Amino acid sequence: MSAADEQGFTLRRSFIELRARERARAILDDTSFRELLGPHERLKSPWLPPQGIVAQADDGVVVARGTIAGAPAVVLAIEGAYQGGSLGEVSGAKIAGGLELTLADHRRGVPTRPVLLLESGGVRLQEANLGLAAIAEIHAAIVALLPYVPVVGVIAGMIGCFGGMSLAAALCSQLIITRQARFGMNGPEVIEQEAGIDELCAADRRLIWSLIGGEQRFQTGLADALVDDDVEAIARAVRQAFVEPRALLRTLQIQRYRECIAGIDPGAAPEASELRALFGRGDSH
Repeated sequence: MSAADEQGFTLRRSFIELRARERARAILDDTSFRELLGPHERLKSPWLPPQGIVAQADDGVVVARGTIAGAPAVVLAIEGAYQGGSLGEVSGAKIAGGLELTLADHRRGVPTRPVLLLESGGVRLQEANLGLAAIAEIHAAIVALLPYVPVVGVIAGMIGCFGGMSLAAALCSQLIITRQARFGMNGPEVIEQEAGIDELCAADRRLIWSLIGGEQRFQTGLADALVDDDVEAIARAVRQAFVEPRALLRTLQIQRYRECIAGIDPGAAPEASELRALFGRGDSH
């Protein structure tokens, strides 16, 4: 028995501290990881070097095939340490292509489990419209997959998930999140820059996490599972998401969300606790 066990706790392995490739490997069954279009393919962004930015050999996205609980799976992991996890033409095409490959598997009778490991600030500004087009293809691929299989997303931290990729997260049929994660359409730094510090102070961590942190997003029903920053806990939650898919997708609850939004007074910003009461966990679970 280890000293940790004797004291009544077990040591955890942080998922957040892993890079994208290790995260993908951790989600898949042992020894099943096989990378597609890896760094040796040298599939780089052609748009970054002319702007003085060193292009990474995998453009910040890992596409891995393998198995999850013995079933075929595709894991698409974004590297938050590279350009803030932003997506451009190449990285976006890798994710869209991975999802389309999964759809093709289903159509030929091979059920394949798709997982998105989301660590992204959204579109890569240096690639502008090309990145936006790629993200739109990701959205379309997720929607096309939903009738066949749960699309599982994971937001672990510390970048969070913002911009166009926050819409991808919202489209997922099952979304797993940690307390350390942040999830929203616009990041606090962008809001402060555009609307001013009186609107939102990006340095106020308590305020930021009370609004868009993992626990708040779970309590308001915008995420389905709140898990600890632990490799096994997250891998277990991913496996469970395919065994017990949600009964009603958020994307089908348009009227409910309209009613929730109508209950917000634009002239008096609600407190985090009021948002929990307003949105609650609802009938989405």
